[in-house]
Amino acid sequence: MKTAVANPAATAREPLATGSPAARGTRDADGMAVASFLLGLPGLLVLNFVLGPAAVVLALVALGRGTARRGRALLGLALGVADLAVMIALTVADHGVIWSFT
Repeated sequence: MKTAVANPAATAREPLATGSPAARGTRDADGMAVASFLLGLPGLLVLNFVLGPAAVVLALVALGRGTARRGRALLGLALGVADLAVMIALTVADHGVIWSFT
């Protein structure tokens, strides 16, 4: 009689148990960390008054939920703060709002 031996290659391809609330929460936090970075980066050039605060909020929520991508969340937080600093510096340098719609 042969005993069944688990195939390590087959088990490596099986998805992790993502149905549990803990796994879903970590995955969501990781996604927020990446989104924070991806919003903060272009925010240095365009729409910094929208993308900066969004990057800061997403980074803080991701860090609060215990993301595995802590470095990415911290980088998103730094970029979001830099977005706001750029907006303030440009506004002060131009003595007011620099966006002209006329």
